[in-house]
Amino acid sequence: MIDFFKMSGSGNDFILIDNRRGALDVGGVVEFVKRICERKGSVGADGLILIETSDRVDFRWRFFNADGSEVEMCGNGGRCAARLFAHVTGMAGDKVSFETVAGIIDAEVRGDVVKLRLTDPRNLVIDDRIAIKDQTLFVHSINTGVPHVIHFVRDPDDFDVFNTGRAIRYHEHYQPAGTNANFVTVLDGHTIRVRTYERGVEDETLACGTGSVASALIAARRGMVQSPVDVRVQGGELLRIYFEATQEGFTNVYLEGRVKIVYEGKLWDEAWKGK
Repeated sequence: MIDFFKMSGSGNDFILIDNRRGALDVGGVVEFVKRICERKGSVGADGLILIETSDRVDFRWRFFNADGSEVEMCGNGGRCAARLFAHVTGMAGDKVSFETVAGIIDAEVRGDVVKLRLTDPRNLVIDDRIAIKDQTLFVHSINTGVPHVIHFVRDPDDFDVFNTGRAIRYHEHYQPAGTNANFVTVLDGHTIRVRTYERGVEDETLACGTGSVASALIAARRGMVQSPVDVRVQGGELLRIYFEATQEGFTNVYLEGRVKIVYEGKLWDEAWKGK
């Protein structure tokens, strides 16, 4: 059996496993992740996080999307990891740093609110155009740990997020890695509404941390908002983004929001060994 926690970061749900002692020893980690993240047939989640030891900071993580793909960073997943393993389990204090493929991430935990400092974004592109079937979309892109495309819409609740998001995700312009797709409406100078199609989940999710950050930064670059920016996500919760604009891009980028521990459980072998 394997101990795990189920957590939610503003609607993004994750399975977290403390693997610092090598409790999880599976040869095919991709198949393991796909089985455990399958909804209805298993625990079900948008992604799975393995906590491992680090000789540089408090811990190292490996993050997997529900399809088994390992990616560099996940903002809401990072907030969950920080609260659980830095605060609830007593592994560290209110301030923690952890190692990701995207770089070192710092977090501050205050009760159920976690404020995450991200690595400086890169690959900023404003006012690009791509062809989707019989239409041309005006888009913008930025990497906030993982790649994101932003398209501004009038009404996100009356927009085909799944099909348009999937077309952008697999568009030849963003290959071979693909991209996440965000559909954004500016509500006022400090508030935006975002819906996100996530690469690796291959569907719309109730929230995306790095997508919320990317959307806020692009809106700021276009002069539509200023820091801090409140992001209303599909799950109904609120994320707050802080940042400093520079001539080249952005720095001191933070993602803040609530994190919920849903339950603690044990995985039986039959749940992931195909029995």
